[in-house]
Amino acid sequence: MARWAKRLAKGLVVLVLLLLVLRLVFFSGPFQPLAKPHAERILDMHCHTAGIGAGESGCFVSKALRNNFRFNIYLKAFGVTLSEVEAKGDQLLIERLAKRVEESERVGAAIILAMDGVIGDDGKLDRDRTEFFIPNEFVAKETAKYPALHFGASVNPHRPDALERLQWAKDNGAMLVKWLPSIQFIDPADESLEPFYRKLVELNLPLLTHAGAERSFTHAQDELADPVRLKLPLDIGVRVIVAHAASTGQNEGEEDIDRLIGMLEAYPNIYTDISSMTQINKLGYLEKTLAEKKFEGKLLYGSDFPLINTAAVSPWYFPLNLTRDQMQTISSIDNPWDRDVALKEALGVPSGIFAKPAKFFGITWPADEGPPAD
Repeated sequence: MARWAKRLAKGLVVLVLLLLVLRLVFFSGPFQPLAKPHAERILDMHCHTAGIGAGESGCFVSKALRNNFRFNIYLKAFGVTLSEVEAKGDQLLIERLAKRVEESERVGAAIILAMDGVIGDDGKLDRDRTEFFIPNEFVAKETAKYPALHFGASVNPHRPDALERLQWAKDNGAMLVKWLPSIQFIDPADESLEPFYRKLVELNLPLLTHAGAERSFTHAQDELADPVRLKLPLDIGVRVIVAHAASTGQNEGEEDIDRLIGMLEAYPNIYTDISSMTQINKLGYLEKTLAEKKFEGKLLYGSDFPLINTAAVSPWYFPLNLTRDQMQTISSIDNPWDRDVALKEALGVPSGIFAKPAKFFGITWPADEGPPAD
């Protein structure tokens, strides 16, 4: 046994040395040259909340998702326990979220996203096919309590009163409309949605819509998240923000991100965000996005919270781009938004991408606000 243990120890030493040598040989540094950090506060334009229906919020989570391993991971990422939420209501998640945003040294505000469900042939919410549901009324009411939070609406266009719901959302401060087509079962290319798109243009409400494969839930129809299906709203004039730069997934034998890149020059009203692009399942996509010249001026910072506060994201996943000191320093940052910004900055995300959301949504910061001086 002692001889076996010695051999194992020697083998591990050799493996570690080999990995260190490989790292020295293949270390490439940040994806782009490091620029001066963004000096003003940052708007996170892609931030989720959740709810189980506690406190008469109207939210719910499907039984399948609640029994899935992801459920407890998400609760932990929000900094709550199930018993706390049951006792204090779903508003506790937004309260905790607001506190962390207010504590951030880099992010000054966040758009909190509602999430509509699947709409059946009868025009009503189909709870059996809906993965999770976060009502507009709940998000609008709770975000109004906190200066650092803004309301992001979600309206399934298959609702009979979808246009009225869009008007209500705008009247109640919505900054955008969020879709997740692959779990809401929305086909963006459906021509029957033209009145919905024209209403978005009339109200000047951007459409933030997921593109690419979806792996945060228990099921998804990923073909509905093909960015090419967004040509209809783009042709009508909707400002479309394609979430995550369509990273991961493919359609018709082509990577979704490449299908998106092929559309960028044709549509001045198409944008994308960099949320979730440091996740372990998306390694390589941020580098590709930053290197692609066609994305210039079209990229917005987003976090995809709570996923940035889970093991899916870590600076330790970038040993060929970050030094050990950088990885240690970034991983030691407690605030999830400050950690996310620090990681993306260290990887070479330029200042303009962090500045873009506030300009895009018309958010201004008080003159005395900003990150601490060096």
